[in-house]
Amino acid sequence: MLAVVVTALIVALLLAAVVAVVAVVAVVAVVAVVAVVAVRRWRVTVAPTAPVDSAIEGVVPTPGHIERGAPLPVVLVHGLFGFDRIGVPGARFDYFRGIAKHLESLGCHAHAVRLPGSASVPERARELVAAIEALPHDRIDLIAHSLGGLDARYALTHLGLARRVRSLVTVGTPHRGTPIADLALTGPLHWARRVVRALGLPLAALEWLGTDALAAFNAQVLDAPGVRYACVVGGLHRDDSVPLALAPAHAYLRRVAGPNDGLVPISSQYWGETLAEIEADHFAQVGWRVATRRTFDAAGLYAFVIARLGDAPGTAAAQRAWPAAALDEPGATDQAG
Repeated sequence: MLAVVVTALIVALLLAAVVAVVAVVAVVAVVAVVAVVAVRRWRVTVAPTAPVDSAIEGVVPTPGHIERGAPLPVVLVHGLFGFDRIGVPGARFDYFRGIAKHLESLGCHAHAVRLPGSASVPERARELVAAIEALPHDRIDLIAHSLGGLDARYALTHLGLARRVRSLVTVGTPHRGTPIADLALTGPLHWARRVVRALGLPLAALEWLGTDALAAFNAQVLDAPGVRYACVVGGLHRDDSVPLALAPAHAYLRRVAGPNDGLVPISSQYWGETLAEIEADHFAQVGWRVATRRTFDAAGLYAFVIARLGDAPGTAAAQRAWPAAALDEPGATDQAG
């Protein structure tokens, strides 16, 4: 009799967990639909972008003449759960919102690739190589957001992509992991990951975002010779700039890891040469606005980066715009991987 009761309790708990997960998925779906409807109804327009050489918040250009090489086509690489372009009847959305179109208007060929949303880094890296091999360009520049930066680094080091790539710029990439992933891997939220895995939902990418996993990753994925590595580092230092949706994660990260962009600590984002340090959350870095007060000119930032990708090797394209006291790692501007 006791065994029957225990079995019944276990079944009930499992059913409750499944119902909870389904409820969360349903809420996310409803929010997405409401967002699409709201965007179409309000017809939000993108603010005019700043010229390439005008001031961008968080960027201080280096004065004087800078020797530049020939421009190359650019491949944009999305992060976790990302996409190149999705759409519903009457509306289409780019992961890099308005960015590829803006770069095209400046004469730069920009290609956004689609990788498996939550697959492991090696699997995503293989897809990245295949996508680039299919392009009609001998050499390209890579700009990768978040997890996409790890995919690109792996492909450059282990899959021979370095022969096709002049430079890699990572934006908001967790090169040293994020404590947010640790919560789901070994922390108090590990039960949720187990439930998701039991339901057969793919989440292999999460295993590659923990701080321990990235320590091992960095030991095995060394920079490829001949490729210029650079980064754009984003964070939120002002309390009034933290979007409500990111407030809990931002507060937790600030307590355990210092300044961050709502998902990734600033200290984790440095790799190679630092092109810019910006006041922008993780979503604003690719043109998506989740805050109600402030806006960030993402298209202008990417135009700035593109203009600097042809800089002669060793030439710093931008100097830090924030005082050293605002960062956890003074002097990190030229920090190498």
